[in-house]
Amino acid sequence: MIKRIFLIGILLFVTTFSWSQVGGVKTKSDEKMQWFQDAKLGIFIHWGLYAVNGIDESWSFYNGYISHDNYLKQTKGFTAKNYNPGAWAELIKKSGAKYSVITSKHHDGFALWNSKYSNFNAVKGSAAKKDVLSPFVKALRENNLKVGIYYSLPDWSYNDYTHFLRDSIRYKAKDEPKRWNTFLKYYQGQLKEIADLYNPDLYWFDGDWEHSSEEWEAPKVRNILFEKNPNTILNSRLQGNGDYATPEQGMPITRPKDKYWELCMTMNNSWGFQKNDRDYKTPNQIIGIFADVISNGGNLLLDIGPKADGTIPKEQVNILNELGNWTAKHKEAIYGSRAGIPKEHFYGPTTLSKDRKMLYLFVKGNPNGEIVVRGLKNKINRIWVVGNGTKLSHKVVGKVYWSHYPGITYIDVPEHALDDHITVLALLLDGEVDLYREDGAVIESN
Repeated sequence: MIKRIFLIGILLFVTTFSWSQVGGVKTKSDEKMQWFQDAKLGIFIHWGLYAVNGIDESWSFYNGYISHDNYLKQTKGFTAKNYNPGAWAELIKKSGAKYSVITSKHHDGFALWNSKYSNFNAVKGSAAKKDVLSPFVKALRENNLKVGIYYSLPDWSYNDYTHFLRDSIRYKAKDEPKRWNTFLKYYQGQLKEIADLYNPDLYWFDGDWEHSSEEWEAPKVRNILFEKNPNTILNSRLQGNGDYATPEQGMPITRPKDKYWELCMTMNNSWGFQKNDRDYKTPNQIIGIFADVISNGGNLLLDIGPKADGTIPKEQVNILNELGNWTAKHKEAIYGSRAGIPKEHFYGPTTLSKDRKMLYLFVKGNPNGEIVVRGLKNKINRIWVVGNGTKLSHKVVGKVYWSHYPGITYIDVPEHALDDHITVLALLLDGEVDLYREDGAVIESN
């Protein structure tokens, strides 16, 4: 018996050790996150009742801008009569995105699929009278895109959920545990439905701030989803039980410390469709933000807000098409790349190939002839413009025999080689990127 226990212990140790991050060996989590880290671009979709009146999703009644009763009247206008999930998926693919995340249920509790746990859904509780989630998931799969499902933990319309309006709650979970348990069975039941129906590659949770991990039973939920698919990915909004961070709207100024992260961002100032919000970012601005994100090792989850009839606003279609033209041209510098070099070495976004032997420089605007790379120890074997193949010349100045300082590299970029948005240069190095990170030297003998 002792020998048997000893052998089992050894096997457990070896299994655990084989997935540990020792000496650069990838962990089991790293293997799972590989597609996500390589994807770089996803499309977020906020679609629900709020598109009917063009108002804030869920928050409009929660904050008292409209009564809950009037908010629910939008079910009569949610028709999805011109909804074409195949066209959505094709547009997303054309944008260069590798995955999409859709709001299966926002904080208002309205579900896009035919949930057996509630009649408040697109089939039983709206003018659409059809499941609008399932055909979209199918279309994503047919286009070889990864499937992400957004699910709101809170449900402000559900009578047995604690919170309702900003200035009022129904009860406290600790005071009415039986009622809270009713809600737990409801929301966990819906998640099991989603797992069984769609088996998502990624779950995008939201609203976890209203309760603790213990109250949400977050570890239990994580285990339920992993039992169905151990390789599924969870975002950070499950009270510490996620796989990656999700900063929102504002591009982080400094590089996030999280190994895996994703910036979710709107095209204008609204998540869902709002007719009056015409303050769209330009394609050039979005491409610039995207370049900054991947330069810092993250993904961009760019949002669209379809109308209640299922059509996507033309401004959003235009942005996705422009983005797609640029990503297609510069795909070698985007997909599968890793975070670039520190900004002290190049005043702009950069990425590196997985083997760190290819350095990509993202040049914004017209550099008027030259760009500068500082402190690059490597010999540059070749430089070309990504997407058109134009070879470029360079020279190194300031390198002297008595110092390890490698000098300053100047690269000539002719105007005719510039991209309409951002030009990308590929630098083929003589080995893994090697940067000079020391203080400058002083001449002591000459």
